[in-house]
Amino acid sequence: MCGIVGIRRLDGREVDPALLRRMTDQLVHRGPDDQGYWHESGIGFGHRRLSIIDLEGSRQPMQAGPHTICFNGEIFNYQELRKSLQSGGYQFQTNGDTEVLLALYKSEGLEGVRKTNGQFAYAIWDATKDELILHRDRLGVSPLYYYWDGQVFLFASEIKALLPAIEGGGQVDEGSLKEYLAYRSVPAPYTLFDGIRKLEAGCRLRLDKSGAVRIEPWWSLPTAAADESISASEAVQGVETSLRDAVSRRLVADVPVGTYLSGGVDSSLITAMTSQLMGGGRVETFSAGFGDPRYDELPYAREVSKALGTAHHELIIEPGNFQDLWSKLTWHRDAPISEPADIAIYQLASQASSHVKVLLSGEGADELFAGYPKYAWAERVKVVDLLPAGLREAGFKALERMIPRRAAKARIALRAMAARNESDRFQAWFAPFTSYERDALIDGEERAQHRAITARAQGDTIQRMLYNDCHAWLTDNLLERGDRMAMAASVESRPPFLDHELVELAARLPSNVKLRGGATKWVVKEVARRPLPASIVDRRKVGFRVPLDSWFRGELRNMAGDMLLGHNSFVASRMNRDVIERMLKDHQSERRDEEIRIWTLLCLEVWHEVFFRGGAPSA
Repeated sequence: MCGIVGIRRLDGREVDPALLRRMTDQLVHRGPDDQGYWHESGIGFGHRRLSIIDLEGSRQPMQAGPHTICFNGEIFNYQELRKSLQSGGYQFQTNGDTEVLLALYKSEGLEGVRKTNGQFAYAIWDATKDELILHRDRLGVSPLYYYWDGQVFLFASEIKALLPAIEGGGQVDEGSLKEYLAYRSVPAPYTLFDGIRKLEAGCRLRLDKSGAVRIEPWWSLPTAAADESISASEAVQGVETSLRDAVSRRLVADVPVGTYLSGGVDSSLITAMTSQLMGGGRVETFSAGFGDPRYDELPYAREVSKALGTAHHELIIEPGNFQDLWSKLTWHRDAPISEPADIAIYQLASQASSHVKVLLSGEGADELFAGYPKYAWAERVKVVDLLPAGLREAGFKALERMIPRRAAKARIALRAMAARNESDRFQAWFAPFTSYERDALIDGEERAQHRAITARAQGDTIQRMLYNDCHAWLTDNLLERGDRMAMAASVESRPPFLDHELVELAARLPSNVKLRGGATKWVVKEVARRPLPASIVDRRKVGFRVPLDSWFRGELRNMAGDMLLGHNSFVASRMNRDVIERMLKDHQSERRDEEIRIWTLLCLEVWHEVFFRGGAPSA
């Protein structure tokens, strides 16, 4: 991927080339290989390039007559599109996908994007219409942010690149704090920065010469009920074929490609297919561990590597790594590092950057094929809606206090059962703070985005949960993490499970091939049985866990208390100090496991320090 920025002035003034450079300089990590700038009357683009395809050509921003493009990402089917455009008479000057995207717009206008298969965010300036057009890919793998004050419109791949052009460097969006506590991130279109918005996945933004902004969806996640006529064997065959095609497309590169290998089913299956498609070439694989046997998956990753014959690399993450990298990676993330595994992913990508420029990941499989334990629980707990909300809250909260601390999954289920309604319950499975806890911690109303998402979802409980998770969890949390942490190390992350053709197939599959006989992600596991050992396919899901529970009682204990209860704490100034103090005490005494809630608040504190108190590292 790359980094893009842009300025469109509608106040009659010219774009300042020095400001354009300062904005672009914030994205050096996204594109250390090259840089380019373009500006004319009232419009300017800046580009940082990570060279993946057509290494010596395809410099950006790229012009073709009255059209100029600034592009971040990859079009995986660009060679097919190129042949089609050539047959129609287009004369190409380069060998890359950037010119193909520009030619597609010149040939078919706004609708040309529908022919693409890729992950991307790009801007096109159409001088014939005096119109700026932004597009973001279907699933939101590539990020795109914007700011509009009625006179000047700004866009960039990362929020930090907008800040040099915003007077005062931006302010906290107080209305997003409660949403952060619910999601560990802020759902699009909002961010934690006042006035800075995120273009939603599968959308385009159009800014015309009058200053009118139109945001239009050009693709959306299917909501129709599943096709119950699809048999289990047809589902397995369809997923295998579609996933293999997706992996094959993501091997398109003029640089070395490797894979993340956690030892779980998803990354192991991607690695196996990569190895097969590379025709016997050794795949570079990368794994991280935490030195804690409860969560350490390194032995499983080694087993997969040995079975597939990969060139394997390992990394051990220590508590000190978190303190050393916290501020730096918060700056890269533009947001709190609310997923503890972010730091491990960055260090893996840093290690990988010495060997490859592209890493394939298993991201998205759980949200498409019901891979989390919560999906199995969901069918059992839906009957609780028959109970009055007040009784649910009191009863299940009392039960939660009685559950042993080690029974983490049961405690999460009880927290979800106490939710006020189905929308809150879907949210509660991943929420660090339930709706009741958020109300106790901070004042103010929450926005209604999650309820709107739930209202659009159709089908049975599993289908509706998956639809919610793809919108509120996958795009705004996991994919942002994957992009920022990989790009912080100048490595491109590609998730084959999020190929839109596979996503559309997954949406059509009935729930009984995703969750079958109590087994989560059944159809993916059946596909994985062919290339992988049964010990990998059938083992219990662990996930990419960090042992924060013990760290917050040990090496990181004093730091947590000082940051959250100190006299200049941002979190303590906005939230109920008594609730925070009780949370810390409960964790230290081992009465409750509060690791994820402590971590969520700590990361918000570090984010505020980095962006509003001068703690940001230099670009």
